[in-house]
Amino acid sequence: GDSADAIFFIKTGQVKLTVISAKTGQKAVLALLGPRDLLGEGCLVGQSRRANTATSLKPSILFRVEKAPMRRALRKQPELSEKFIVSLLLRNIALQQGICDQLFNHSEKRLARVLLKLARLSTHTLLTDAKVQIPSHKTLATMVGTTSEQIAYLMRKFRKLGLIACNGELTIKTGLLTNLVLD
Repeated sequence: GDSADAIFFIKTGQVKLTVISAKTGQKAVLALLGPRDLLGEGCLVGQSRRANTATSLKPSILFRVEKAPMRRALRKQPELSEKFIVSLLLRNIALQQGICDQLFNHSEKRLARVLLKLARLSTHTLLTDAKVQIPSHKTLATMVGTTSEQIAYLMRKFRKLGLIACNGELTIKTGLLTNLVLD
């Protein structure tokens, strides 16, 4: 509901975008964003109030660019404009994939995708083993679209299968999880 008067570029860290249903009060995770991602772009097309909430998941540095200077820069700098459009299109594709995931895949596969996304955000590239902060089961449940109990069950299952390890931080075996997602 804050005034939409600027766009933000993430330099470092992780940011979770959520939305809350005005009708039911239910919260949904729209995206996990990391370095080189942007948010708040709705202000450039007339959105006067923020429609979602951005929450830093770990220490982050964001650059704020006011709406008018951003519009000028996009008009005058074709290379910036092209990168901006590509970024928006990639995020749109990710949102579409998330919707399809919710409609057609079971929670096990959705959790695997979320963990792979967390691994990518923590390292900028997909390594064989990525170490990330352990998210709460409640956070994972809102991201996956299931219950905390189901997340606890699946995380135990993933540990037994060797897909993840927990030793103060979460180690994600990205190659093995990718195989699960592709099955």
